[in-house]
Amino acid sequence: MTTSVRTRFAPSPTGDMHIGGVRTAIFSWLTAKRHDGLFFIRIEDTDQDRRVPGSCRRILETFDWLGIELDGGPDHASLQLMSSDEDYPGALEDGSSRGIPGSFIQSQRLPHYREWAEWLVANGCAYRANETPEELEHMRADVIARKEVWSFREEMRLRTDVDSSQPHVIRLRVNPRDGTTHLHDLVKGDVCFENANVDDTVLLKADGYPTYHLANVVDDHLQGVTHVIRGDDWLSSAPKHVLLYKYFGWEMPKFAHVPNVLGEDGRKLSKRHGATGVFEFRDQGYLPTAVINFLAMLGWAPGEGDEQNVFTIPELIEKFSEDHIGTSPAVFSYTKLDWLNGMHIRRLPPAELAQHLIPFAQKAGIALDTPERMERFLRAVPLIQERIKTLKDAAGLIDFMFTDIPPVTAASLIDKKMDQAASLKVLRETRELLAQLPDFDPTIMEQAMRQLAERLTVKPGALFTIVRNVVTGKSVTPPLFGTISVMGREMTLERLDRAIDVLNR
Repeated sequence: MTTSVRTRFAPSPTGDMHIGGVRTAIFSWLTAKRHDGLFFIRIEDTDQDRRVPGSCRRILETFDWLGIELDGGPDHASLQLMSSDEDYPGALEDGSSRGIPGSFIQSQRLPHYREWAEWLVANGCAYRANETPEELEHMRADVIARKEVWSFREEMRLRTDVDSSQPHVIRLRVNPRDGTTHLHDLVKGDVCFENANVDDTVLLKADGYPTYHLANVVDDHLQGVTHVIRGDDWLSSAPKHVLLYKYFGWEMPKFAHVPNVLGEDGRKLSKRHGATGVFEFRDQGYLPTAVINFLAMLGWAPGEGDEQNVFTIPELIEKFSEDHIGTSPAVFSYTKLDWLNGMHIRRLPPAELAQHLIPFAQKAGIALDTPERMERFLRAVPLIQERIKTLKDAAGLIDFMFTDIPPVTAASLIDKKMDQAASLKVLRETRELLAQLPDFDPTIMEQAMRQLAERLTVKPGALFTIVRNVVTGKSVTPPLFGTISVMGREMTLERLDRAIDVLNR
């Protein structure tokens, strides 16, 4: 086994990746990178009945969107060989280019599993069994009727003279049956399992496909995995894997079983709590760096009095340690995610933020199809950078700069401390001022408008509110004078003229 740290994430292609699975993948990736090691993806598609076409492609696209570079994984050739072609342009050219042996798709590694399953049988660590599904169901029903826990044991076999040329499964032989199996877990600590509670699980199915128990142990060994980080749902299966490593005589990787992610109601995170898939968060306007930051802190903290919450990727890699993964379930909070996303948005250079915002603006109907419109958009971005929590928030704050606004009403143009004539005078004076102002610089504009308010003996806030309603059609906008500067003189004066006409009627 390799002496450098090597971790993997091994999803099943059964749909879009759940956010809890992505959290586990991020823990694995950070563990590898913290030690200058390798992180790779292995597709566990041995349960062909549950495979969803397109899932493998979406899994790999998830890591592309997150910006996590793989040191190994399915390449173009292996993806094309899947029963549904899962190839896509971002796939690796050579999945094993960093020295990790492939293939990275388990359905393409069946000879390995057959070889090692037969080795276990030959060495007395496994046995053949050919009970039919109907027979097993009858046995299970009898056990449950006695109010006992169903668990298959070797002595329960209906036939011991199983012909290896006939359909059968290969089961793990738990030995000794009355002993215990121990595991030191990086999160749980020392865990002890009673062998009497460990069933003789199926390792190789009658169709030649392995179960997770055999496949993950064989692959982790052959691919040099040093740390296995997975959800604590798998902790109950750990004694089977420990026994397999013992039977094979292989060095066992370090295990870390991480707690589940729960909703704020204390239940396991699911659709009822909102988005649970990575692409849902992408489409809602969350930045990849913010998602990684947020998920890394679901159950992990830097520790030792370090109160840092907002991390760059290099900072996460530097500080992450599996020793600081908590033992309690993590709670998914949209409030925390929104806050973190806003913090990451504000850290971006405006030009880079604009590139993230463009697709959301266009989807919201803002046309950026001319150089003039694009320039206006780029100038508007710094005005909203401090005000948005997600990328989707931006369009609603600047759409009036690109599309016409609804007709204003007289009521919206008259301040509560003014009559119609006074409001009309304010708009006319404002229109004249902005028409003659030589420079549409926000600072110069604000100074001139405050002087106008003083001359008209109106409060600056009242003047600014009327102007805001007129030129934007909104009561809440980015800073008024920066907004007017971006809109430009022509658009601003046109909207003032329309408002003046309304009050003149």
